[in-house]
Amino acid sequence: MSDSAVLKHPCYSEQAHHHFARMHAAVAPKCNIRCNYCNPKFDCVNESRPGVVSQVLSPEEAADQVVWTMSRLPQLSVFGIAGPGDPLANADAVFRTFRLVSEHDPDFHLCLSTNGLMLPDYIEQITELGIRHVTVTMNAVDPAIGARVYEKVFYDGVLYNGEEAARLLINRQLLGIEMLAKAGILCKVNSVHIPEVNGEHLAEVTRTVKKLGAFSHNIMPLILSPGSFYAKQGYRVPTGEESAAVQQASSEIMPVMRHCRQCRADAVGMLGDDLSQAPDLIQNAVLFDKAGRDAHQEMLVARMNKSVELAEGSWDGAVKVAVATRGSGQINQHFGHAREFLIYEARESGEHRLVGVRKVQAYCNGLADCGEDEGGSGVRIFAETVHMLKDCIMLLCSGIGKAPASKLKHAGIMPIVCKGDIDSQLRDNVKFYHYFAGGCR
Repeated sequence: MSDSAVLKHPCYSEQAHHHFARMHAAVAPKCNIRCNYCNPKFDCVNESRPGVVSQVLSPEEAADQVVWTMSRLPQLSVFGIAGPGDPLANADAVFRTFRLVSEHDPDFHLCLSTNGLMLPDYIEQITELGIRHVTVTMNAVDPAIGARVYEKVFYDGVLYNGEEAARLLINRQLLGIEMLAKAGILCKVNSVHIPEVNGEHLAEVTRTVKKLGAFSHNIMPLILSPGSFYAKQGYRVPTGEESAAVQQASSEIMPVMRHCRQCRADAVGMLGDDLSQAPDLIQNAVLFDKAGRDAHQEMLVARMNKSVELAEGSWDGAVKVAVATRGSGQINQHFGHAREFLIYEARESGEHRLVGVRKVQAYCNGLADCGEDEGGSGVRIFAETVHMLKDCIMLLCSGIGKAPASKLKHAGIMPIVCKGDIDSQLRDNVKFYHYFAGGCR
């Protein structure tokens, strides 16, 4: 991608997510729609999902935090506002925050995420502030399906319900996406994959938003928020295979983001290595001024430019490999500490591509037997992890205990302990697998 704003955006560029960091500021508590999968009152510091924050900030507090983080995290390239409610339902605070950050560094990339209801009303302000990226969360283009996703919509002093609410929201979203494209602002569309509700419909969403000028489609698996309508009604999350199939169908229409972490609305750092709950980890970091930060980011772009483009050809016969990482393009996480695994497809030639992210519960919680507690939760967590990775032929991680390693082998997943960059380790280990196994599992 030639656009430097895309090249350095970890959510818009798969390459960038290994090298660049983002920061979200929680300055937008109010929301103007009610989604059936959401419960904004629930918060857990260990949970990663949109809408979760530990503290709502004022614009001044948020700007101070951005400046502080900017000087200590030189790979920080994007500042975004994504909640915990809808940013455009809190427009005054959101736009003031963006202005304060821009006053400190006019070149800093700004990003906004919204449900799109108020988007057509604020295109002029978004353009004026130099916001380069806008993400619109859109789960349906059919009001009948939308009515199963959205409970209520509040717009212009009127409360809407059912299909009327969904139709209003969808029309406003489509208009907003079209206006963004005409204004030259990159638009990514987020959709939540809800089995039995919109799974087969999401390709139509992709087709529709592409025609309007959207840049990319991010299809995220449903996360059941405790206390939400979907959780109470027994809705289920999609399997990895289901999500992969839905993403694949949409990827044949337009680019699909496959490395999303469904970040908290106060996330800080690399995707997969959120520092929002551990600010002490960067407290004593080396300080960077703007010139030093710019030089560091130029070095990261140069490193990215050395990446080899994938050759054309079929991925039939490629094997899947799970990778435990905290980010930076490195295999640097112990199996028992991982809360997610990157899933790659790899050819015998050594070429590979990221196809998804699968979230799990951390197997090791600091117990002597790394999760094998008397209550049996460790056994359950491990079984769920194995089920999640059942289509992978190997797992690359920086460490793993003897017992879980043996159980993974028994399940047909070969654990490989290694460190270093993901690209080279994937290439070397997959080539060795094919040489040793003759391509047969």
